[in-house]
Amino acid sequence: MITRLKKYSRYFFLLAFLPACSKQKGFGPNYSDYITASVPITIANSVGYRPDPTVTCSIGGDSSITITLNVAPSSKHTIKEVTRVATSSSYTPIQSTGTTGFYNYSVAVNPGSGSSVTFKTTLGEYLTNNPKDKPNVKLNVELPNRFYFRLTIDDGSIVYPTPARVLIVN
Repeated sequence: MITRLKKYSRYFFLLAFLPACSKQKGFGPNYSDYITASVPITIANSVGYRPDPTVTCSIGGDSSITITLNVAPSSKHTIKEVTRVATSSSYTPIQSTGTTGFYNYSVAVNPGSGSSVTFKTTLGEYLTNNPKDKPNVKLNVELPNRFYFRLTIDDGSIVYPTPARVLIVN
């Protein structure tokens, strides 16, 4: 009897403590810590949510990637500039104080124009910054890394909007 009790004691322990572990806010990513409610930023040219806003890039055409970030019309703020861009699978590079992990694109700081700013790059430039991703660039598949932005708002505050995914189309 005692042997049997010892044998199953770990299952009783798990049965007692597993119900106490629950996910309170769903199972998707929680970006609420990165987006300030006072300055809501959206991606105007997104074609869908997978689960992040997704833009397209033509593999056969000019292969340009364009991401337009907008401040909500109800906000009194404007976008001053895009201060950093990173391609990654997490927010870590964009929030770090170091210099690694940032996207090296042709314009060092992308100035904003009122309530919007447009970031433009190409698939070739993306692959220069992410050479390991070259075998993974396929038609109707998203790029392996998302684009993360660090924006400076007109009052000097920093905002990290929701990352953007890029879907390769024909």
